[in-house]
Amino acid sequence: MSGKVGVKRGQGQAPRKAKGKPQAAEPKDSMRIAKAIAHAGLCSRRDAEAWIEAGRVAVNGKKLATPAFVVSPSDKIVVDGKPLPESQAARLWRYNKRRGLLTSHRDPQGRKTVFEALPPELPRVVSVGRLDINTEGLLLLTTDGALARHLELPSTGWLRRYRVRAHGRVTQEALDRLRDGVTIDGVHYGPVEARIDREQGSNIWLMLGLREGKNREVKRLAEHLGLTVNRLIRVSFGPFALGDLAEGAVEEVKRRVLAEQLGAKLAEEFGLFDAAKERRGRRR
Repeated sequence: MSGKVGVKRGQGQAPRKAKGKPQAAEPKDSMRIAKAIAHAGLCSRRDAEAWIEAGRVAVNGKKLATPAFVVSPSDKIVVDGKPLPESQAARLWRYNKRRGLLTSHRDPQGRKTVFEALPPELPRVVSVGRLDINTEGLLLLTTDGALARHLELPSTGWLRRYRVRAHGRVTQEALDRLRDGVTIDGVHYGPVEARIDREQGSNIWLMLGLREGKNREVKRLAEHLGLTVNRLIRVSFGPFALGDLAEGAVEEVKRRVLAEQLGAKLAEEFGLFDAAKERRGRRR
């Protein structure tokens, strides 16, 4: 286990919410069924919607056919014939993923997954986004699928930083042109912070910071610059840093720290309100 907390100063506070049409207010303590399942830690909200459409979820004895259903604390929710576990306060871990692990709960090809490699004492967790099989470094894990979905959305505004080793050469001037974003093969990538770290033989080390996390984004950006990535390490995700966490190690983020980074409103939504309240009390 690492001795460092792994939280970077100055990047916290509540992530920005995505803009869009205002939704109708739901009764207090009520929520969409998929969100309730995600809060219980069974899966992500997206997976919960698929489970509902597959007929695996029932409310008050009636099987649901659509995720467009609001439940309250008094409703009896059953998933695959088993009562929905009571929602607990969200928990979050930092994990140092090694190369060769798939960020998936199962793989038809039989490749080893992140979740098979985790310590057996961990509860069921889902990942905050994904890392490619050959990408290593920081992967956030949580018991709350709704929290995972919230943190991985580009609208949170949290910066993901990567150390990149690539074959080839590039100038800082070319990297600076990524600040305004770039369109590659019809796909637009948002603003990228990029700088040269050092050169090593025929390779170059770069530091990249991006907020979207699109599929293979770093490798596509490198190819656009005439580079070939041969090592990719995520070193931070928003305020949470890899630090000196050993490969394969996992370390829980303290509830107080998580509440601080989310802000009071989200801390309350994810069951962390007491921790946030206690922290404010100590400041007085």
